[in-house]
Amino acid sequence: MSATADNIARVYARSLFELAHAAQGQDKILEVTDELEQILQLARSDKQFAQFMKSPVVDTQRRGAALRVILQDRVTDLTLRFLLVLNDKQRLNHLDAIHTALLDLVNEAMGRVEVDVWTAVAMNEATMQTLSDGLRTMLGKEPVVHAQVDASILGGLKLRVGDRLIDNSVAAQLRQLDLSIKRGAAHRIAGSVDSFIEGSPSSTPETGTKTTGLES
Repeated sequence: MSATADNIARVYARSLFELAHAAQGQDKILEVTDELEQILQLARSDKQFAQFMKSPVVDTQRRGAALRVILQDRVTDLTLRFLLVLNDKQRLNHLDAIHTALLDLVNEAMGRVEVDVWTAVAMNEATMQTLSDGLRTMLGKEPVVHAQVDASILGGLKLRVGDRLIDNSVAAQLRQLDLSIKRGAAHRIAGSVDSFIEGSPSSTPETGTKTTGLES
């Protein structure tokens, strides 16, 4: 998940989702979502194209004409028309966030959920499968896992499911234990230590964030 969906992005994403669904249903939605991803990949790999798409100094009409030339016959008519609307409204700089919001809608409609996973070392295929199976059971949805390596994690793993952070790293446990000691919350420390030893989930009411072990 490369960007955070803001309110503006959600509005445009919802409009595109509904237009695609009205046109040809799920297949059209997936096609348009994939085309936006390809355009974003081009922008990530080509700084000149990215600047052309986002720069406020580029004339809107010239950019619109150029987009027609560049994308004609390369993307569907719906995707092109959507990009031209974003250009006219000077919202092309929101394209990444719009794509993220659109993915959220697609995943919700298909019973999927985006999950970012951080581990100290890269997971092998068997570990990834075990993790996916566990997430599928826990969440009741099909997880779309994005695995990343974070050497600062001393052990365990961190998960971000939507806006929720699930943290089972030793570093997070040690930080939370130290914070609990400073606050003098002895009863919470005892419960947290028991939870850590047993490896059972605990919840911190202050944040409403679900954690495995202790929350960072």
